[in-house]
Amino acid sequence: MVEYDFGGKVALVTGAAHGQGRSHAQHYARHGADVVALDLNENKDTVPYDLGTSDELEETAQMVEDEGQQALTVEADVSEEAEVQAAVEEALDEFGHIDILANNAGIESIAEATEMNEETWDELVDVNLKGVWLTAKHVGKHFIDRGDGGKIVNTASTSAFSGVPIGNAHYVSAKHGVRGMTKTLALELAEYDVNVNAVAPTAIDTPMVSGMVEAYGEEVLDEGAAALAGPFNIFDPDEMLESRDISEAYMWLSSDAARYVTGITLPVDAGFLAK
Repeated sequence: MVEYDFGGKVALVTGAAHGQGRSHAQHYARHGADVVALDLNENKDTVPYDLGTSDELEETAQMVEDEGQQALTVEADVSEEAEVQAAVEEALDEFGHIDILANNAGIESIAEATEMNEETWDELVDVNLKGVWLTAKHVGKHFIDRGDGGKIVNTASTSAFSGVPIGNAHYVSAKHGVRGMTKTLALELAEYDVNVNAVAPTAIDTPMVSGMVEAYGEEVLDEGAAALAGPFNIFDPDEMLESRDISEAYMWLSSDAARYVTGITLPVDAGFLAK
């Protein structure tokens, strides 16, 4: 494991109750950062699997504390501006500053574009795209006011680079939007010494993926791979990546080692996009 020095820094991680967000929070703490762990902690009507819970968020906080760092848990919906603003203010009241934003919160569902209802579209795009903007907006304002730089890392997807013809128009649109937003925010915030990047995972072994399989059947991943002309992992088609694989990319992009890296969407995809 590469060692990074996030001592004295604070990382705000959205979607931190489980999955990739929990892994990111633990990794930041392992490298010396205090962590604000944010999640909604209730389900959404159009999402066919259980989202994170308050108990899971507290478990994430305990993992951070087990690494010797302080943790603050905040329950908020990233798609609601008032809640995002209040969460950022709470984090600043607790720690005095935020240095890293890990913009990870996201949801998934499947519906053909011609059959999808408006609520399904709106709910997913509100979380996966608007939510990334809102958290970047309010943490970005803090970075500008503080005048000491900062790091923003967004969770995109391999779906930010290609279409997915299995009922994912809303998801693909949102993730393409995250990629474009990442580029634009990098340009807007460069003068304030803020790096803005994204990570594009392939299929990851998380509660979101297992929830989708439970909701739609074991064949959902096989159908997705077949529709995209190849496996999600070209090293081992039967193996999904783990959250820690994505966390390592987050750590690098959040570190001084990537001080001149900005505006990119970095695939961590086991060769999926090489096809």
